[in-house]
Formats: sequence, structure tokens, C-alpha cells
Amino acid sequence: MDPHFPNDHGNGRMGGPFHRHKSIHKLLGGGKVADILLWKDRNLSAGVLIGATLIWYLFEVVEYNIIPLLCQIAILAMLVIFIWSNAAPLLDIPPPRIPEVIISEHAFRQIAQTIHYKLAYTVDALYDIACGKDLKKFLLVIVSLLILSEVGSSYSFTSLLYLGFLCAHTLPALYERYETEVDHLAARGSEDIKRFYKRLDSNLLNKIPRGPVKTKLT
Repeated sequence: MDPHFPNDHGNGRMGGPFHRHKSIHKLLGGGKVADILLWKDRNLSAGVLIGATLIWYLFEVVEYNIIPLLCQIAILAMLVIFIWSNAAPLLDIPPPRIPEVIISEHAFRQIAQTIHYKLAYTVDALYDIACGKDLKKFLLVIVSLLILSEVGSSYSFTSLLYLGFLCAHTLPALYERYETEVDHLAARGSEDIKRFYKRLDSNLLNKIPRGPVKTKLT
């Protein structure tokens, strides 16, 4: 008999412990990127995964240098354009043209604005946490940074980027498929963390000596 997992779909929410009101596809932007991450187009998603794996293989396993690789790609592209341009009149085909999306000013501005917004939001959030307004978040960020530091010292930057890409390329699709089970496990894990923090707070944090509170003289 399959286990029963409680969910909150009956009250109009999407996903229990995460309190989502939108689908995963909407949360990921609802466009082509969301389709790729959720494997709506299996051929395109597989192509992106193969391309990223090839790039990781070239830089991490073969230890290819970025500058020679870019130069050789540029040489190959120029040779293809040269042959295509000169053969176009003979074969009665249109000459090659650079797609507008590659040099679109609007796309570059949109990417820059998105990066700026994400960076400003992250710095602001880290500043609020560092001020100690929420001790639980402060300790969680410290532990997360320590774990990330240990992982970063064991793997190269290229491997970390590839690992992050693999997580972003596979976890959303897996979560969408096993949403109820993951929500159930996440809810149990959240309750365990809350109980652990309460014990830590009562047994350790509350025993930290603090200076006397000064009262204002009126």
C-alpha cells in the first residue's frame, strides 16, 4: 500500500510547507527557461545538458584554457562564414546573417538589470541577517557558508558551477514529479529543525551572559 502524504491542495494552496500560490512553472518565469528546466521539451533540455557537460569536460578534464578555446571557436566561425558567403551566389542561397538576439541591446540591458537586482537583494538580505535581527537565520547562514567553504575547498570553481547547473537543471523537474512526497518530508524536516533550535535556545543561547540593561533617568 502506498503511503499517504498530507497536502494542502484542498485549501487552494500549491504545495504544503512552502506556501506556494503558483505552480513551479510560473515560479521559474513561465517562459522558455522554465520549459527547459522542467524538461517540457526533452530534446532541448537534453541538448542543454549535453552542451554544459561538454564545456565542463573541456575545462575540467581536458584542462582546456579559455582563451585558446575562444580563439579557435572564432576561427571556425569565421571560416564557416567565409565559405558560406563566397558559396552563396554560386548555390543561390542567402548569405549568413547574425541573429538579432545575439546582439540585442534590450537583452543585454535586461540581463544587467536582473543581475543588479539579484545582487542588491542578496546584499540587503545578508546585511539584515548580519545585524542579528533573526538569530535563527544568522546561525543558519553561518553554517551554510561554512559548508560552502568546505565544499569549495574540495572542488574547483568549474566543477561547482557545473554542479549548480545540474541541480538547477534536474531538481525542479524532480520536485514537480514528486511534489507531494517532497513537501511531506520538508514539513517533517522543518519541524525537526524547529525543535532542535528550541532546545539549543533554551539550553545554550539563553545562558549567554548579557550586560545589564541601562534605564534612562527622567
